[in-house]
Amino acid sequence: MEIANCKSRSEYLEKAALFYAGYVSGQDATAYLPPALASVLRGTVQDTENRICRLLFKLAVEQDMVMNVLAAGMEIPDEQLKALRGRCAQDVKKTSGSISLNDAVRYQRGGL
Repeated sequence: MEIANCKSRSEYLEKAALFYAGYVSGQDATAYLPPALASVLRGTVQDTENRICRLLFKLAVEQDMVMNVLAAGMEIPDEQLKALRGRCAQDVKKTSGSISLNDAVRYQRGGL
């Protein structure tokens, strides 16, 4: 009762019931976490988000470089490029993005 700053048992039980009702309904989970824990979780999520964003940027730069090198050395008709884009989108959806260069080479050689 002292930690919860309650003057009576009934006030303590009322706070406990409200806490439990809020916890069960899940309206705002952060209201039921200690502020320090919520702050640490927010910071961890933000750091992870920032790291992923930086890595995605670097990956996009590398991908752009590869595409420019390939485009400079290849003459691909627009129709073939459009068909390839559709097939690649289907492959990525089907495999949840788990595609390797070996898979692409096998497909280009007629193996898929």
